[in-house]
Amino acid sequence: MFTGIIEEVGTIKDIQKGYQEIAMMIEAPEILQDVSTGDSISVNGVCLTVTTYSGRDFQVDVMPETIKATSLRILEKGSKVNLERSMPANGRFGGHFVSGHVDGVGTIKRKKSIANAMYYYIEVPDELNKLMMLKGSVAIDGTSLTVFGIEDSILTISLIPHTVSHTILGEKGQGDIVNIECDMLAKYVSNMLPNQIPTNKG
Repeated sequence: MFTGIIEEVGTIKDIQKGYQEIAMMIEAPEILQDVSTGDSISVNGVCLTVTTYSGRDFQVDVMPETIKATSLRILEKGSKVNLERSMPANGRFGGHFVSGHVDGVGTIKRKKSIANAMYYYIEVPDELNKLMMLKGSVAIDGTSLTVFGIEDSILTISLIPHTVSHTILGEKGQGDIVNIECDMLAKYVSNMLPNQIPTNKG
C-alpha cells in the first residue's frame, strides 16, 4: 500500500527488455536507506518488488501483464521515474490509499499555467472515466492528485509548484502517456454494482 506522495525521482541506470519481460536497475540513493530484498517500491505508480540492491540503486523485474497495462514499456536508460516506498504501519498518511495496481494509461492532451498552478488535461479510456469523481482522488504516475474537472473523456488535474518540481509530471507535456490508478473505493463499488454506474459525461 502507498500514499501517492513521491519520495524521490530516480533514474533508470540500466534496462534489459525481453520479448515479454523487463529488468530495470534504478538509481535512487535517498529511498534505499532501509530497503530489503522483497520490499515493494512504487515506480511511476506501479508496485514492483526489489530483487537486488546496493547503497545507490536497486533492481526490479516487470512481468508481461504489467508491461501491457502500463507506461513502463516506454522507459529507456536515463529515463526519470517517480518512486515511493510502501507505507509503514506507523507512518504519516499524507495522500490517499494507492495500491500500485495501475488501471490503465492516459494521454496528456495539453497543459497550461494558471497563477501558481499547472493544469493538465488528460484523455482517459471510457472504463476509467466512469470511475472518476469531481474532487475525488486519482494517482497519476503514482502521484496523489485531486480531480478538478471531468468533461467527456478529459480529466483535469492541477499541480502545485512543489509537485511540478519534485515529480516527473513537471517534465511531461502534450502527447506523453501517464499511468492512472483510479480511487480504490470507486473500483470496489463499481465491481459490486456492475453495469449500474453510468459513464461520466461531465
